[in-house]
Amino acid sequence: MDTALTRPQFVRWRLAIFAIFLASGLSVATWASRVPAIKADLGIDNAQMGLLLLGMGISSIVGISTSPAVMARTGARLGMLVTMLCFGTGVALIGIGTNVLGSLPVVVVGLVLFGLGNGSVDVMMNVEATAIEQHMGKTILPVFHAFFSFGTVVGAGLGALAVQLGADVAVHAIIVAVVIAVAAVICFLNVPSREEALDPTPAEKPHWRDRMHVALAAWREPRTYALGVVMLGMSFAEGGANDWLALGVSEDHGAGPVAGAAALATFSVSMTVVRLFGGPLVDRFGRVIVLRILAITAAGGILLFILAPNTPLVFVAAALWGIGASLGFPLGMSAAADDPAKAAARVSAAATIGYIAFLGGPPVLGFISEHIGLLNTLYILVALAALSGLFSASARPLRDDEMTPKD
Repeated sequence: MDTALTRPQFVRWRLAIFAIFLASGLSVATWASRVPAIKADLGIDNAQMGLLLLGMGISSIVGISTSPAVMARTGARLGMLVTMLCFGTGVALIGIGTNVLGSLPVVVVGLVLFGLGNGSVDVMMNVEATAIEQHMGKTILPVFHAFFSFGTVVGAGLGALAVQLGADVAVHAIIVAVVIAVAAVICFLNVPSREEALDPTPAEKPHWRDRMHVALAAWREPRTYALGVVMLGMSFAEGGANDWLALGVSEDHGAGPVAGAAALATFSVSMTVVRLFGGPLVDRFGRVIVLRILAITAAGGILLFILAPNTPLVFVAAALWGIGASLGFPLGMSAAADDPAKAAARVSAAATIGYIAFLGGPPVLGFISEHIGLLNTLYILVALAALSGLFSASARPLRDDEMTPKD
C-alpha cells in the first residue's frame, strides 16, 4: 500500500517532477543549440548529420517503447534516476566526442544514450505527473509540459551564451551533464515510492514479470487506442510545427528565415501560454469540450497556414496552430490516469503512442513533402487534428463503476 504523504512531502514530490521536466527540456535544447558547432568541429556534411539525427530519433523511440519494461523492473522512481543519468551521460559524451576526442563514434554513442534516456524518462515523468494531478484533484499536467518548454528556453539561452563566450561544446555539455546528474539525485530523494508507479516495496516485492504483466495490460484495452488517436493527432501537429513550420514560412510563403524563426516562436509561445493557464478551463468545461474546441482550432490554424495569402495571416495561423496543439497530449494522459490503480500502465501506453508520433511523424512528413510539396503535405495534419477531435469522447472521465475496485 502507498503511504499517505504529508503536505511537505507532496510539495517536494511535485517540485521534483517539475525539475525533471525542466531537465529533459534543458538537455534537448543543449544538443539542438550546439548542432552547428558539432557539425563544424567534426567536419561532417549534412547527410552525416542527418544520419546522426536519425540514430537519435530511433534510440528515443526504443527508449519510449521499452519504458514499461524499465518501470516493471525498477519502478518509476528508480527508473527516472537511471534514465536521467543515462541522458546526462549522453550529453557529456556528445561534448567529449566532439572536442576532446574528435571522434564521431563517441558522439554516436552519446546520442544513443541521450535518446534512450530521454525517451524512457519522458514516459515515467508523465506517469508521476498524472499521479500528482490525481492527488490534487485538478488539471495541472499541462503545466508540467510547460516546464519542459521552459527547459528548452533555458537550454537555448545557455547555448547562445556559450557560443557568445566562445565555450567549446565539451565544456558546455559537461557542465549541463553535471547539473542534470545532481538534479537526478536530488529528485530521486524527493520522489516517494508508490505501489501504483510499480515501485517495489520492501515488505512485498512482486516478481518483475508480474509487474511487467501489469504494465502491458493497457495495450489490450480499446480506450488506450482511442486516447492514442487523440494524442497522435496533436503530437503530429506539434512535431510537424517544430520541424517544418519555420521552413514553410521561410521558403513556401517566401517570408525569409527571420520570419520563419519568429513564426515558430509565435507557435511555441502560444502553446506554452495555454499549457500554463488552460487547466482551469478544463476543470470548468471538461476535457471533451476543450479537446474538441482545440482540435477545431488546430485544424483551422493549419489550414489557414497553408492557404494564407500574406505574412500577417501566417503569424495568426501559427498562433492558432500552437493554441490548438497545446493540450491534446497532456489531457490524453490525464484521461489515461483516471483509474489510479492502472494509471502507470495506461499512461505509459498512451504516452508511447504520442511520443512515437511526435518523433516519427516529422520525418514521414518530410518524405511525403519531397513528392507533393510541404504546404500540400500539411493537409495531413489538418486531417489528423480533425480525427483527434472526433475521438475526444474517449477522454471522458471514468465513472466509479469503471474503476478498479480497491482492496
